[in-house]
Amino acid sequence: MNIIKDKRNIRIRVFSFIVLTILTLFFVAPYIWMLLNSFKSTKEILLHPTNILPEEFTIKSYQKVLFDSPFVYWFRNSLIVTVVDTVVILFTSSIIGFVLSKYKFKLNKFCFFLILATMMMPTTAVMIPNFLIISKLGWYDKIISLIVPTFCNAFGIFLCKQFIDDLPKELFESAMLDNASDLKIFYRIVIPAIKPALGSLAIFTFLGIWNDYQTPLIYLNSTKNMTLPLALSFFNSQHLSDLSATMAAAALIMVPSTVVFLIFQKYFIKGIAMTGMK
Repeated sequence: MNIIKDKRNIRIRVFSFIVLTILTLFFVAPYIWMLLNSFKSTKEILLHPTNILPEEFTIKSYQKVLFDSPFVYWFRNSLIVTVVDTVVILFTSSIIGFVLSKYKFKLNKFCFFLILATMMMPTTAVMIPNFLIISKLGWYDKIISLIVPTFCNAFGIFLCKQFIDDLPKELFESAMLDNASDLKIFYRIVIPAIKPALGSLAIFTFLGIWNDYQTPLIYLNSTKNMTLPLALSFFNSQHLSDLSATMAAAALIMVPSTVVFLIFQKYFIKGIAMTGMK
């Protein structure tokens, strides 16, 4: 019986491996195609679109993107906006979630309801009011217009609060018996305990801001202040026939988001596992 069970388990694992490999290739194929096309000339892409490997390997498209366009400024703008917003959102989400979870006051539930209500409102509904506020503050066509309005994230607050709600009360009671302050409890107990949630939130926030196209399109005007998604569209329109350069720019844009995912994937997977256990 054990031998039969072992054979079944082996068959299931082999079948699962084959299915997952096919799905992985299916999802990764467009990115591989884009990367390989970035090492082709535009003429080769148009004449032989079905060829996977380049007939003539060239890096002229990368040279054009890096040295013949303000790509460095676009990359700097995106990096500043994304890193600052991600760090601040991790802090505000964790500390607001801690306050809403462990401090009971009259408007506690009402405040949490208002935060959740903002998640249900379409972005287009607040687009014009946000633009008017940015214009009145004199932040139009400035990088700060992309940073400050996103310092708080409703989804991040909700995620952190749910994780903190499940922490044992004994942890906080023992810390209070040791005369630990609220800030000490927050940094020594809460932050280490919700690392999976913060890791997942870091990935979602970084990718969302890094790939955001609509917000820079509304608030920015000058070419030098553009972020990468907006600049890629501008670059594509300016060099409509230069497909290889467009592919090279898109490949370079993917690098930071891939690095961030590889760094935080451990916490992301752990967060999913803990959520399932709950």
